Amino acid sequence: MEEDTIEGRNAVVEALRAGVAIDKVFIAKGETDSALRHIASVAREAGAAVVDADRRKLDAMSVTHAHQGVIAVAACAEYVTIGDMLEAARQKSEEPLLVLCDGISDPHNLGAIIRTSEAAGAHGVVIPKRRSAGLGATVAKASSGAVYHTAVARVPNITAAINELKKAGIWVFGAYSSGETPLWEADFRGPAALVVGAEGAGISQLVGENCDFRVGIPMFGRVSSLNASVSAALLLYEAVRQRR
Repeated sequence: MEEDTIEGRNAVVEALRAGVAIDKVFIAKGETDSALRHIASVAREAGAAVVDADRRKLDAMSVTHAHQGVIAVAACAEYVTIGDMLEAARQKSEEPLLVLCDGISDPHNLGAIIRTSEAAGAHGVVIPKRRSAGLGATVAKASSGAVYHTAVARVPNITAAINELKKAGIWVFGAYSSGETPLWEADFRGPAALVVGAEGAGISQLVGENCDFRVGIPMFGRVSSLNASVSAALLLYEAVRQRR
């Protein structure tokens, strides 16, 4: 497996105790072993995503072939909080500009979004724990190293993150192929969070209902949608243009 993996019960426990940034912990599905339940509990407390996996998946992931029912994937960078991002914007005397990824499962797309966010001067990228790529090696490579210079927060779900941002006075814009407000008519000059949906499915219904604005990215050709990272880039640089 390409990502940095930690295999075996003792190794995973010690990594968690040592404060190693863990992206996900894969645990054998259906196991009732108390040691594995303990590892899952410690991993969740540390902020890692815990994923049930069948033995065949664990065997395919394993390098040592002695995983003992648990494999952890180390994150390539430390996660931060949304509060950290807002504080960074405040210290720069800038209006916050964040990107929220609603279920971007392709690590290449997530890496590209992080790369563009860093280039555009955004204050951070927010991803959910479930149904999303994490900060693994593929994301680091796809971001061309931008992941080491970009704040990334991982939250229980995007809807909760939106509500937190709204309480902080931030306007939330959802990206759609057809929306009520054309891209170039949206006002991104104030505190803004840009929501980009998953590949194919787009923004989920619940997340969309919580956005303040549905921003349309006009399509003049025969295709009906754009790649998620391209959509993010268009919104980010329209925001940059307006703020400059």
